[in-house]
Amino acid sequence: MVKMKGGKKMNIILADDDKIVQMSLKTIIEAEGDIKVLATANDGEEAITLYNQHQPDVALFDIQMPNASGIDAAKAILSQNPAAKILFLTTFEDDEYIGKAIAIGAKGYILKHNFETIAQSLRTVASGQAVFGTEIIQRIKPQSAAPDFSKWDLTEKETELIKYVGEGLNNKEIARAMFLTEGTVRNYLSSVLEKLNLRDRTQLAVFYYKGGV
Repeated sequence: MVKMKGGKKMNIILADDDKIVQMSLKTIIEAEGDIKVLATANDGEEAITLYNQHQPDVALFDIQMPNASGIDAAKAILSQNPAAKILFLTTFEDDEYIGKAIAIGAKGYILKHNFETIAQSLRTVASGQAVFGTEIIQRIKPQSAAPDFSKWDLTEKETELIKYVGEGLNNKEIARAMFLTEGTVRNYLSSVLEKLNLRDRTQLAVFYYKGGV
């Protein structure tokens, strides 16, 4: 289990319109010992206010909430705070929601029944990586085991890097796998994002899962 470095607690806010779910999630998450729920919101508008007030390490949002949905709240937050790390925790495996979550720049999308993965997912998102539950990956994963990126102007190294990003490796792990420095990996990543007109590695991972679509 990977926890925050130096014994530092991760601060999060939680938004869900079900008070019982709120309390249950808070109990489960804080039982880990290294994560603190600073505040809970009952709807999307309150979630925006609490984010601006607390500036948490990660925001954990439900999708369907009154006044403003989790998607709308995340979009508003990310428009003002592009580096915000937002993880969706929902009961919905809806392709439209998944697509919107990815499009606005959310760092993850997991399902509520996988409660045992919530804390680790929060840690992963806090570290700068993306998290998508197994069921979500299956919805966006290509049928082919070897996506064809030939129509894109990508080098062999860039294609290899996309594969590793899609598999969830961070820059250090990619550098080790490709026998490169982390600086070179960052340069490759910037080049690939520019070529494909993508915003971040989350969208790049989805590009990989979609087989270049």
